[in-house]
This record gives sequence, C-alpha cells and structure tokens, in this order.
Amino acid sequence: MGSLAAPKGESLDPEVIRDEVEAFVSSLLVLAGLEADPLSSPEHILLSNLIEKAWSEGRDLDLPTLLAQVLDPPIRKLGVFELDTFFPPKNRTKLAMRLNGLIASPSFAEWLEGPPLDIQKLLWSDDGRPKASIIYLAHLSDQERQFIVTLLLSKLVTWMRQQSGTSELRALVYIDEVFGLAPPTAEPPTKRPILTLYKQARAHGLGMVLSTQNPVDLDYKVMSNAGTWLIGRLQTERDKKRILEALQSASGDVDVDRFGALIGELGKRRFLRYTARSDKPVVFATRWAMSYLRGPLTRQEVTRLSADAPERSEPLSPGKASGVEAELPPALGDSESTVAPAVASGVRVHYMRPAASWAQKVGAVSGGKRLRAGIVARVQLLFDDRASGLDHREEWEAVLFPIGEQARPGEAVAVDVDDRDFTADAPGGAVYELPEAGINQAAFFKTFKTELSDTLYRERRMQVFRNKKLKLYSRVGEEREEFETRCAEAAEDSADADVAKLRDRFETRLKRARSQLDRAEQRERELGVDVRQRGQQELVAGAGELLSFFLGGRRRTRSLSGVASRRSQTTRTKERLRSAEERASAKEAEIEDLEQELADELEEISAKWSEIVSEFDVIDVGLEKTDIQVEEISLVWIPVA
Repeated sequence: MGSLAAPKGESLDPEVIRDEVEAFVSSLLVLAGLEADPLSSPEHILLSNLIEKAWSEGRDLDLPTLLAQVLDPPIRKLGVFELDTFFPPKNRTKLAMRLNGLIASPSFAEWLEGPPLDIQKLLWSDDGRPKASIIYLAHLSDQERQFIVTLLLSKLVTWMRQQSGTSELRALVYIDEVFGLAPPTAEPPTKRPILTLYKQARAHGLGMVLSTQNPVDLDYKVMSNAGTWLIGRLQTERDKKRILEALQSASGDVDVDRFGALIGELGKRRFLRYTARSDKPVVFATRWAMSYLRGPLTRQEVTRLSADAPERSEPLSPGKASGVEAELPPALGDSESTVAPAVASGVRVHYMRPAASWAQKVGAVSGGKRLRAGIVARVQLLFDDRASGLDHREEWEAVLFPIGEQARPGEAVAVDVDDRDFTADAPGGAVYELPEAGINQAAFFKTFKTELSDTLYRERRMQVFRNKKLKLYSRVGEEREEFETRCAEAAEDSADADVAKLRDRFETRLKRARSQLDRAEQRERELGVDVRQRGQQELVAGAGELLSFFLGGRRRTRSLSGVASRRSQTTRTKERLRSAEERASAKEAEIEDLEQELADELEEISAKWSEIVSEFDVIDVGLEKTDIQVEEISLVWIPVA
C-alpha cells in the first residue's frame, strides 16, 4: 500500500484521478483515526491537493514523501487563501505526526510489503489467462477493512474507466458480507466507489455481487441499482420490509404481496431469484456441497496458504502498478528516514546544489541521495579603529558540516556562499541522516548563534601594518610590499621637507660666501691689471732704472724719489695682489667647505628616513560584540556518500 504510483492512460481525465485521490485520502485518514469530510476538512483537502498535483505532473509518490510534503507543501495557496492561513504549520505538523505514527507502527509495516496493488494483475496472469484473486479481510480491524476496500475499489474504478464499453462480462467483483461498507445514512469512504460501480460498471463489462445478512444496513441506492436479486430466509420483519421497499423502488410494477408471501415461505438453502429482465420470481435450491464450516482463517494460516504464490517472490517495485519500473527505495537504518526531520520554526531550510563552489571543501558528493545536515551562517562584521582610521565592513560566511550532537562554531569552514548554491527542493529519492542535534528546537539555533558571536569576538582579527614614526597604517587588503612602497614615498616626502628647510638655511650662507668671493676675484682682477701695467712700464724703462739714475751722475733728489716711488708702488701692488689672491682662495675654500657640510647633512637626512621606512610593526584590530551582526542561521542538507 506504500505505492502512490500515478495512474497511467490517455483516457484518464482529471475527474477520474480526483475520484481515486479522494477515495485513497479518505481511507488513509480513517486508518489514521481521523474522520475527514472531503469538502471541508483541511487535512483531506491538503492531502488530496498534494497527491493530485503529483499525479497530474506524472510523478509517483509514496507515503514517506507525502508525509514530508505535509510539513513543507510544494503549493502556496489552497483555494483563494494562502496555505499557512488555510492550514497553519502547527496544524500541519500535528497531521504529519499522526500519519508518521501510523507509518511507524509495527502493524502497519506489513502494508508496505509485497507487490503493488495492480488490478490488471489481480484479474489476469502475465500470459493473459484469467485468474481469481481473494482479498481476505477477516483478520483486519474495521478501520483497516475500510482502508483496503476503499483503495481496492477506487483502483478498480480507475481501471474500469480505461476499458472500452462492452456487453460481455470482463470481470466480477464479489464482496462477502458488505455490512458497514455502504450503509444507508453514514458516508464511509467505501460507499462512494461501491455506488459508482453499481451505476457505471455494467457498461464496461464489470459485474459486482454483494452479499449481506443484514439488508436493512445496505443503502437503498445500491439495492435499487441491482439487476439480479437472490433472497434467502430473513430473520426479521424489518429486513423483509426493507427488501420489499427496495424491490418496489427498483421496479414499480413488483407485486409486493406476492413477493412477501414467497419470501416468508422460503426454507433452508432455498432462494428467491428476481431479475430486472423478468417480473416472474423463481424459487430454487442450492446444490449440496461438502464444507467443514471451520470459520475464519488466521493471519498465519493465510500466510501459509499463499506462501507459494508467484507474486510473493516478486521484488517490491513502487512503479509496477503504473506499468513503469521504478527505482527500489534504499534500505534504511535506525538513524535514517525518507522524510526530512522537522526544523525549528523560522529557520530556513536549503538543499545544496552540486555546482556549489565550496562543495569539495565540506566533503559533499555530487549526485548523492543520502543527505546530512549542516548549518550555513552569514555574519556582518565591523572592524573599526580610531587610531588607524580603520572603518571596514565585511560579510563573513561559513558552513558547519556535519552537525554533531552539539554545534561547534569553531569548526565551521569559511566559504563564499551564494544564493545560487541552494535550492528549496529535495532531490528525488533522498534519504536523510537523522542528526543527533535538536534541530527541531529554536533553542539549538539560538545557542549556536550566541556561541558563533562569542567565537568570532575571541578569534576574528584583522592585521594592520603600522609605521609609528611616519604615522601610517596599512589599508584593508594592502600587502606588506605595497605598504613598504607607500612608506618609502611618505619618507621621501618627509626627506624633501627636511631638505627644503636645509635649503633655506644654506642659501643665505652660500649667497654671502659667493658675494665675498666675487668681490675678492674682482679685486684680484683689478690688482692684476695694475701689476701688469706697472710691469710693462718697468719693462719699457728697463731693469735697474733706479740704480742707473742713482749711480749715473748727479741727479735731483726729486727725480730719484719719483723713480723709487714708482718702484715701491709696484712692489706693494704685487703684495696686495697676492693678498687678494689669498682672500679669493679662502672664499673658494669656504664655499667648498659649505658644499661638503651640505652633502653631509643631505646624507644624514637620507639615512634617517631610510631607516624610518623599515621601522614598522603589525597590530591586531579585534571586534567588539556590538560589531558582530548575525544575519542568518539556516539549515542545509548536503549529499554524502
């Protein structure tokens, strides 16, 4: 019964599918102990819409998948209302828990075994030979009887509507003791398919026989649509009256008095036959047959009697009922389920796409059907430091996988998460590993969020390079070499500033020294000219002019004095020239000393700032608790081997 294979066939219309869905849901809810009206019950309406949506899309279902969709339906609206308004999540969880209790029950496990329910195979063998199939109900509870009869008859109605019309009898359905399946007032899920078959099955070559010892408990619509009546001894006048009313309703010209008299005269093993083709009743007796009348069979006896049935050796294949081979469900361990575990309200649930760039980092297996839970965290961080002028915001994303009994934020792997890495749809045939952590409790995620903030507060740091003397700090993302280059440029600017101050100081001294040198050189040139002129005059007069005048005869003292004076002036001029030359040389030497002093100071400035460039350290800028904003904590299912 675990297969909810979509009906196949081009002749099927939505109404046929809807009838089968309604019958199945009604019987399932009865089995789960829920009385649900198809027109007003949110449980019935939701389950019907889920199955009809899957079948209309050609998708097969099973009970675990249906249960999972109850928790997280793939539909947004039911009618004109939003899903959560029409059927709130809290109520859907209650329904899922009720159905899960049914599926988890050991007594229900047998309903999920054996070959799928296939009308074609119940009526014909693989080689086309007709056969009889017995659906034995004596060992079942009333709810289980309602479930299997409804499911069987709704499948039969679907099969019937796939057959062409015929006047020949293709198959016969016989229900031994119909009590409780089609009562006159109540509406059990079995009643609708029985009425449908009695009204429509004849045209498709399908006959139906019902038997009961309590005709008063059978709906008159069923009785009035019967073509043939076989009436035995009736125990009460009430049963007799009900039969006569039904006969009169079915055929207005029935002689009620005559039929009443015949029925009252029936003996043991004698029956009154009436058909719609004849108004003459026939009384007949059954042939003698040997019967031990040993009573109902037990479940164990049924198992022994059907042990050699070929169907029991067939592997379970949910798709066989629809004529399509389906993938066998994986064997599940105690800590596995085909239904996604419940997650705390308000926590988003994702499924990782195989193309996620970080899949390999967390050990995901592409295309895997086995899913393990992880946590995705998105956090906004603010690194600010007044001294360094740092004001940097960044988004920190990480995946913690897998989740242990306790989620440890320190083990999370920092990754670049993108919304395109996730989907809201589970892969087909998924098997969930049930986590030890309490993912269904909001406190679990609240604790993880707090511990994550504490971990980031303690461990998350941003390193900044600092040159204290230059008063420079590295920028976000700046490498060491880049910071050193920037420091060198800043040091060069500072050195240029020092050189500018040095220029102001040396410029005055240099101007003064050069001015003095210019005057000394000018004096030197002037004296040089004078000395050359006097030398030329003495050259013209000849050497020893004064001696010649003095020894050459009597001369006037005035004349000798003039010659001597000129001679003395020439000597003094030469001496002054030498002094001027010495002063000019001294000024040149002073300028050279000034240049050397300048060179020394320039070298000192260059060495000073070169040393400062290499003097930097690394500082850590931490986070304040108010700088950590956890934006999202969500659950992600990741495929594993």
